[in-house]
Amino acid sequence: MSNEPIGKLLMNKIDRQREHQANERTFLAWLRTSIALIGFGFAIARFGLFLQQLNAAITQQEPVINPLLNSENLGVALVIIGVGAIALAAWRYNQVFWQIERGDYRPNRLPVWILTAVVMILGLLSIPLLLLRNHITPRPSSVSPQTENKNIR
Repeated sequence: MSNEPIGKLLMNKIDRQREHQANERTFLAWLRTSIALIGFGFAIARFGLFLQQLNAAITQQEPVINPLLNSENLGVALVIIGVGAIALAAWRYNQVFWQIERGDYRPNRLPVWILTAVVMILGLLSIPLLLLRNHITPRPSSVSPQTENKNIR
């Protein structure tokens, strides 16, 4: 009686375990990416609001905000994309799990390309926010030059 079939079954089981562990690591990488997107989105939205309030406090004027292209909208978009990436990761993990179990795994690069394109587009949309942001100007002095000259005499 040969031990060859038992050895082959054992190797197949070990290979399947490795595939499942790789699938879990991939899922966790997607999860970390999603958490980073959500964190960046939250930080961008809140920091944009902070800059608006700082600008209003310094200039004593209501800041002009673009209704479409602003840091709050970009931050919300990043949070939504992050949540969507979590859903995509869970769906993909489950899909790969069953492909491994059936022994017919087929890689799918489409989700990677979609998420890459979306993050690149949001990154490109953030460039105008950085370049076209209103510059903070110092608040004019409450003493006018005429009043100052009268006080000197």
